[in-house]
Amino acid sequence: MPKAQQEYVKWDSARFISWAESIGSCTATVVKAILNAYKVEQQSYRSCMGLLKLADKYSVNRLEAACKKALSFTPNPSLKSVKTILSTGQDKVLDEAPAQTVKDTAQYGFVRGADYYGRASE
Repeated sequence: MPKAQQEYVKWDSARFISWAESIGSCTATVVKAILNAYKVEQQSYRSCMGLLKLADKYSVNRLEAACKKALSFTPNPSLKSVKTILSTGQDKVLDEAPAQTVKDTAQYGFVRGADYYGRASE
């Protein structure tokens, strides 16, 4: 076998999962999703390697944050979606809290009075 193919023989899913777990739990979940996305497991190895090598380009913390953000969108994120999150910096944006609903409108009052709406003020 050529040397390039001999390297692939050394790879297996357990190796990628343990590497991803050393980065974080969200990264491990994304690697598992990528491994399950292909019918033949060996076809997913390049995507897994690409995902884990993103930690070299960006950082371990940013990769984990990007994987967490990708998992919030879909249960089966791809390498491309995580790469896009990192390149656009979406992993740095804090999750926005949901908008608070106004329960008591009396505290704010009415901006316009009854005269504005053509009714007699009471």
